[in-house]
Amino acid sequence: MIQNETRVEVADNTGAKIVGVIHVSGGTTPRGRFTRRTATVGDMVVCAVKKALPGGDMKAGTVVKAVVVRTRYPVMREDGSYVRFDKSAVVLIDDEGNPRGTRIFGAVARELREKYMKIVSLASEVV
Repeated sequence: MIQNETRVEVADNTGAKIVGVIHVSGGTTPRGRFTRRTATVGDMVVCAVKKALPGGDMKAGTVVKAVVVRTRYPVMREDGSYVRFDKSAVVLIDDEGNPRGTRIFGAVARELREKYMKIVSLASEVV
């Protein structure tokens, strides 16, 4: 689960290394109760770049949109199994939903196939 002010790694080659989540767009929250909105695999978040490579496309302080591709919190699948990763990670996207980078590092979850097929096709491994 990723919420506001969470720092996550970036799993693409845009030049950004660590981003901080500013807003969770369309995340999950219990009905009738006030809780923090959390994002899981496949949810879109708005982030600010906290650490970037020198000479890269992204500079520190840039506000970008991203898709969550890995979470430490277990995600339950339709068959009842769970998938969990070592670290949470996001992939930066543009306004049309296409990834900004040309490569994606590490594995991504299979749940991205419905909405973000371009990210799945760039990934080296799908779990």
